[in-house]
Amino acid sequence: MGRRLLPCYPAAGDGTGAPCFSGHCKALTVPGNCFFCGGAGRRRESENPGTALNKPASEHLILFTRYPEPGVAKTRLIPALGPGGAAALQRWMTERMVGEMRALCRQRPVRLEIRYAGGDAHRVGRWLAFAEALCRPQAAGDLGHRLHGALARAFAEGGRRVLALGSDCPGLSAAVMAKALDALREHELVLGPAQDGGYYLIGLRSPQPALFADMEWGTGSVLSRTLARAEALGLKTVLLESLVDVDRPEDLTHIHCYSHP
Repeated sequence: MGRRLLPCYPAAGDGTGAPCFSGHCKALTVPGNCFFCGGAGRRRESENPGTALNKPASEHLILFTRYPEPGVAKTRLIPALGPGGAAALQRWMTERMVGEMRALCRQRPVRLEIRYAGGDAHRVGRWLAFAEALCRPQAAGDLGHRLHGALARAFAEGGRRVLALGSDCPGLSAAVMAKALDALREHELVLGPAQDGGYYLIGLRSPQPALFADMEWGTGSVLSRTLARAEALGLKTVLLESLVDVDRPEDLTHIHCYSHP
């Protein structure tokens, strides 16, 4: 009998009321355990507590995500999953990404930071307390302004190799993050190409505001324009493997590839 691929969340407990989104899409029910609760209806406790928060490190990971509020999170997926299902998907992908970040923390000294939109400090703190990461709201402005601001602050706070990543790429693993950090020892810019023409990860060794200003975010030209700007700046650049972002209903077919028994 197949178990849910996705977190059970019979009641979120934080006011969202977000159900397991597999109930909205039968194609998302596959054999295997729920990653976060093991099929038992509750989230597993995080391992190795105290390794991530405020840990001195020259390598920083910054996760950009959104609070999983129904009707606000993953709006392009609402026609396929409904408001609660789209919010539950946002919740699952964020927690899965935090799990990968935590796994990397067990392998090397990395400082974790979460930049969130929506919600508030109290609700986000309750939701992501298991991450033991620094949680900060995203700045105002477009995505480029928010990315540059977070990266620049990380460098000001001691980072030497800094990655910014999104929460909607289920193929982004701790191994890929480690590869990106290692590549920054020899390169000035690392990009993880998304198959929609954007990127799921960007890594830098120093602030590069020109990479983010006046960019047409959300279009299929983001990666190519970023590469062109990097070439003009003379940045030594490396590309990681191409992965899928889950933004649209047709992207949901890729979710089954990332179950965790």
